[in-house]
Formats: sequence, C-alpha cells, structure tokens
Amino acid sequence: MRLLLDEMWPPLIAAQLRSRGHDVVAAAERSELRGRSDAAIFAAAQAEGRAVVTENVGDYRVLAAHALQQRRSHAGLIFTSNRRFPRHDQRTLGLIVTALDRLLASRTDLTNEEHWLR
Repeated sequence: MRLLLDEMWPPLIAAQLRSRGHDVVAAAERSELRGRSDAAIFAAAQAEGRAVVTENVGDYRVLAAHALQQRRSHAGLIFTSNRRFPRHDQRTLGLIVTALDRLLASRTDLTNEEHWLR
C-alpha cells in the first residue's frame, strides 16, 4: 500500500515511514499539492495509486463515493481524528507513525475501502 498524507499531517511523518521502507508522501512536501483542494489531492492520490490519510471525513467520503458511482475504483481512505491523534500534542507524531507503520506492515488492501486509524 502506498500513502498520501493530507496537508494537516507534516512531512516528518512521511519521512519517518519512508525510513521504515514504506512508500509514503505528504501533500505538504510537494509544491504541486500544497494548498490544493481536497478533490485535487484525491485525484493525485488516485493517479499514483495511493490511499489518502486525512481527518477530513466528510469531503473525502463524498469524493470516494463519486469515484465509485463513476465506476472508478480508489486506493482507499485512512481516517484519523483529532481526538485520537491530537495535532497539538507532540507525542502524536510518534503515535501516528507507529499506527501507520503497523497498518502498512499488515499489507491490508484498502481498495475502495475506508479504515479508521487506531
């Protein structure tokens, strides 16, 4: 599984996961994705076969549903919550890296699926 972290997640997470052998990029580290709409981020992720990691459940669920209605598959959605992974807490980076590493190591297929990160 390949991942694209939505802009709310810092590139450090992607870098840590890459150091563990995973194919992960962050929207915030790619100039062509910084400040772009959710639709643009989703489209880029699908073009690269990447699941999107985001807190933005409402918008990305709509985008995924639209893709499926158009008979297009998507690479998956991984949802996080600020309650479980509070962005203001310095410990969160380590927690989310560990949780994503575990998910990536499981080789779970998220094609056309959503997953809540725990």
